[in-house]
Amino acid sequence: MNACARAAAGAWRRPTPAALLLLAACAQTPRHPSPAHPAAATPPATVVPRNAPDVNQIPDAIPREEPRSPYGNPPFYTVGGRRYAVLPSASGYVERGVASWYGTEFHGLRTSTGEPYDMFAMTAAHKTLPLPCYARVTNLSNGRSVVVRINDRGPFIANRIIDLSYSAAARLDMIRSGTAFVELDVLSPAAPALSASMPVNVPAAQAASVGVSSVPAMNAPAGPAGAEPTTPGTALAVPAAPATAAPVAAPVGAPVAAATGTLYIQVGAYARVENAAGAVRRLQAAGMQNVFTLAPDAHHPLQRVRIGPIASVQQFDTAIDRLGALGFPNARLAQD
Repeated sequence: MNACARAAAGAWRRPTPAALLLLAACAQTPRHPSPAHPAAATPPATVVPRNAPDVNQIPDAIPREEPRSPYGNPPFYTVGGRRYAVLPSASGYVERGVASWYGTEFHGLRTSTGEPYDMFAMTAAHKTLPLPCYARVTNLSNGRSVVVRINDRGPFIANRIIDLSYSAAARLDMIRSGTAFVELDVLSPAAPALSASMPVNVPAAQAASVGVSSVPAMNAPAGPAGAEPTTPGTALAVPAAPATAAPVAAPVGAPVAAATGTLYIQVGAYARVENAAGAVRRLQAAGMQNVFTLAPDAHHPLQRVRIGPIASVQQFDTAIDRLGALGFPNARLAQD
């Protein structure tokens, strides 16, 4: 157990001023790499677990009504010198971007909600969505889709929007690559409609989703009296599905819905044609290639300046960093 963890364990038993000061320092020290670091765009190697269970037998999380967690939901917090504001609501939230995953090095540590991270459960981390909430995450390259319970903060690596558990990443077929272009759609507690790319869920009793804290909670709950801390890398028990369980995800090699649309970077959207044209000229003068403008249509009333198509996460990272340096900090992933 490191100094922060020892201070946390002691503080919940006896909240001395010294312990609280150390906890405050720990809260500013993410376990995920910070975007302030020079190599932030390159995620560290994640260790693949040995003797992992068959992820196709691990059910999706099932959205249900849950109170907002008293832990991990401050109005705002700071990591690596950057301030993040937690959203008041997750309703209707949709986001496209790059997903990563975290595994054995965090397994068993406490998440931002105070729950232990189980890399074999269907969970995820997000920087600003209220905890907990549920989302469907779709791999835009192959159409695979999973439903996760978001109960942690992160990832704090540049250009990443969500950190998935090992099982969720394996179901999306992104373990080897380490990252994938995804779409995140927050789900309401009402059962979402099923699609060819979304596996059937098993009963809610089997949807135990416990997920690692990138921002240690200042007042995280203590574990049961006398309980031993879980050592990272030690597998937590995964409940076996009952014999009467509904069908679960199809095997990895089974057909899934095809990926839809081509991926681009949307640099900006402009009401005035001359502003869009000016942005295109700036980008081209800076050496950016494949820059073009999409004219307004019935669904998009603005002039959209885009770059692409984008073929890989590496190309996306390079372009986003370059655009930020050129004064376009709000560029994002877009899809036809």
